[in-house]
Amino acid sequence: MDKLKGFLRQIIPISDEEFEKALPYFEKLNLKRGDYFVQQGKVCRQIAFINKGTLRTFYLNHKSDDVTSCFCNENCFATSYKSFIQRSPSELAIQAMVDSELFVISYENLNKLYDTNPIWLTIGRVLAEREYLIVEKYASMLNNETAKEKYLRLMKEQPSIVQIASVEDIASYLGVTRRTLSRIRKEITNN
Repeated sequence: MDKLKGFLRQIIPISDEEFEKALPYFEKLNLKRGDYFVQQGKVCRQIAFINKGTLRTFYLNHKSDDVTSCFCNENCFATSYKSFIQRSPSELAIQAMVDSELFVISYENLNKLYDTNPIWLTIGRVLAEREYLIVEKYASMLNNETAKEKYLRLMKEQPSIVQIASVEDIASYLGVTRRTLSRIRKEITNN
C-alpha cells in the first residue's frame, strides 16, 4: 500500500492516520496475465489502483475488431468509469497484460469513504480531473499527430508497453494499421 499512499500524497497531503482509516475500504486483487478486471457487457463494480503490472482497456467496435483505448501502468487508477458511475453494463473490457496486483475499492465503499472525511472528496475530484485530461490528450494525439509521432510518443511516455503489448494492440491504440506500425518501427530502427 506504500505506492498508493505515495500516489495520494502527490494529490493532497494525507496523514498516515487518514490513510490507515481508509485501508479497510480497499482489498487486494491479483490478476494473472489474460485475466479480466472488467468484462464488456457486465457492470463494473470497482476502481483499481495498479500496484504492480499493466492493464489494457479495449472494446469491440461495430466490425467486431478489438480496439485498444488505454494502457494502464503501475501507479495509476483503472476502471470503466461510465459503467462504474452509472451502474450500467460496461462498453469496455479491462484485461491484465502481465501478472498484476491491484488494490480495489467498490462503488459502495468509495461512497462510504467519501462520507468519512472531506479529504477523500478532494482526492476523488482531482482523480476525475486527471482522467479527463488523459482522455482529452489521447483524443488530441489520435487526431493531430502523424502515425510516427504517435508511436514516438508511446515510446517516450510508456516504454514498457512497446515491450509487452502485441503489434495489433499497439496499432489499434495508435489508430493505425499493423502494416503502418511495422513500417514505422523499421524506419525508426534503421535511423
